[in-house]
Amino acid sequence: MKNEIYSKIFMWMFIGLALTFGVAYYTSTNVDALSVIFGKGMYVVFAIVEVVLAIVLGVRVTKMNPTVAKFCYLLYACLTGLTFSSIFVAYKLASIVMVFGITAVLFLIFAIIGKTTKMDLSKLGTYLFMMLMGVIICSIINIFLQSEGFNLGITIVSLIIFLGYIAFDIQKIKRLEAVVPEENLAILGAFELYLDFINVFIDLLRLFGDSNN
Repeated sequence: MKNEIYSKIFMWMFIGLALTFGVAYYTSTNVDALSVIFGKGMYVVFAIVEVVLAIVLGVRVTKMNPTVAKFCYLLYACLTGLTFSSIFVAYKLASIVMVFGITAVLFLIFAIIGKTTKMDLSKLGTYLFMMLMGVIICSIINIFLQSEGFNLGITIVSLIIFLGYIAFDIQKIKRLEAVVPEENLAILGAFELYLDFINVFIDLLRLFGDSNN
């Protein structure tokens, strides 16, 4: 894969993360914005739109007009920032910064593994997906059980899954180079790696984050 493609992918990933965390921090410091999002039921609306947009990007991004794909990706990053504002309210800023740094280091390690390994990781995707479905089901069950120990186990497994997805997605992007237009591939890669980063960050924050409560 050309280094220029990697540069574009990581550039768009960084832009998405910067937008998400910037919007989240700004929203968390704005009482009026918080009251609209969490006090008037808009959180559910934003969350639903966010999920729908993620599905559209995941399914259609390779066939979209590149400009539309970029717009949808940036819109998704902004919406995630709005829902992420609760994290800046719930956790201390220093803790968020620390966990972000740890996430960045882990991301770099597993991205390097995905790019340099000679192993074919394509089959790993099936196992990761099955494990992810298991985590989702267990999370739903734990809504009723409210077990802290069970929740800890779910978080640890989720962390392992998304660390695996980083290496898997890096290698997957290399395989798609020949069949996906460059501009679309840049957004696809950025979006998938962005999701991996965000999920690793959330899991680490749950494990090591210092709550404001």
